[in-house]
Amino acid sequence: MGARALLRRAALVAALGLASVSAQDVSAQNPDDVERAWNALRDDGAVLIVRHALAPGTADPPGFRLDDCSTQRNLSAEGRLQAERLGALVRARGVRVTKVMSSPWCRAIETVRLMGFNDIEVSNALWNLVHNPPDREAKIADFRGLIRNWRGPGVLLLSTHGITVQTVTGGAAYPPAGGSIVVRPDPESQLGFRVVGLLPPPE
Repeated sequence: MGARALLRRAALVAALGLASVSAQDVSAQNPDDVERAWNALRDDGAVLIVRHALAPGTADPPGFRLDDCSTQRNLSAEGRLQAERLGALVRARGVRVTKVMSSPWCRAIETVRLMGFNDIEVSNALWNLVHNPPDREAKIADFRGLIRNWRGPGVLLLSTHGITVQTVTGGAAYPPAGGSIVVRPDPESQLGFRVVGLLPPPE
């Protein structure tokens, strides 16, 4: 990454109010930062963005179809357990989730189902951007709009993919599988929302 690109990313991250957090340094997070993120989910207007739980591999098989889960990467046994634990943790923390949306990929939908949610709206705004769709910028804008326009009541839960989270937040966060970020609308921020913090995958 060139010097200019690094400066642009640093400026954006500063505007979002969060140092860049990657899958590699989640374990080094300050516990106070994690607690602050959970506390933010107690209020109306917060958005919990979940990266789908563990699914072996790095890409879907050639010729996969969104209407056929058997052709896609899917959650492993560990990933299914991870999703169940995340749902239990959300309930134990008293988070009031009032709307759930998911990427069309089966692993994203299964993650929120195993978390204990059945009323799930599948949205192309939460698309897996690793596939670089022709309307990529429109999908990013739609995703950001979901965050900017959310006022509650309760919490909006969005289940998606790591590269999508990274792109939508302007590179501010890339959670590991089963990890989440907490964001809130903020009209004064560059993207119309701010990242409150990152929640590591449940143990």
